[in-house]
Amino acid sequence: MANKDDEQVLVIKSEVIFTDGKWQGLKTESLDYYIDLIKKNCGFKRRGDMENDVTYQQVVSYIIFNFEDRYFLYKYLPGAGEKRLIDTYQIGVGGHINPIDDKEGNILEAGIMREWNEEVDFNGCLTSKKLIGIIHDESGSVERVHIGLVYSFTGDSQEISVREKDKIAGELVNLENIGEYIRGNNGAWVHVVYNEYLLKLIK
Repeated sequence: MANKDDEQVLVIKSEVIFTDGKWQGLKTESLDYYIDLIKKNCGFKRRGDMENDVTYQQVVSYIIFNFEDRYFLYKYLPGAGEKRLIDTYQIGVGGHINPIDDKEGNILEAGIMREWNEEVDFNGCLTSKKLIGIIHDESGSVERVHIGLVYSFTGDSQEISVREKDKIAGELVNLENIGEYIRGNNGAWVHVVYNEYLLKLIK
């Protein structure tokens, strides 16, 4: 298995993406401007060199999926490699964008869909795909060097499951119950997305 530190990941210089100032949480305004900025100024760097380099931001996808009023959550099992995440629930599906995604000027879209197809098995059609925000969080050393492109995917079927069943368990959860699942979760992004987006959808 390849060393993840040697993975080539999409990055943008922090001074470029934050040219108008850093933000904390979920940015929902001027998204077209920021997507264009990323596309015109991104490049690939070795992941291991970027993990503690605050002069760059690693660009990752973060996909929220819903079928009607239920949202896809997944929990890390003991077989997962990241021990600090075991038994915690996550909302976003996705990961880093790689050179394989650099196709015909649609690198972000290609990377997002590749990650989606690698992480989950969805037996249905996606009826909506929408960028809802760009997340950045300064509270932790990992979050500080990443920005997440947060997409909302809606599907016409409840037949969705994770591919790595030995490491992760997934399920659809009613919107109003998500807060109970993620309580105590040590992942910052899951709380940002819940507090700044999903909570506003509860009627």
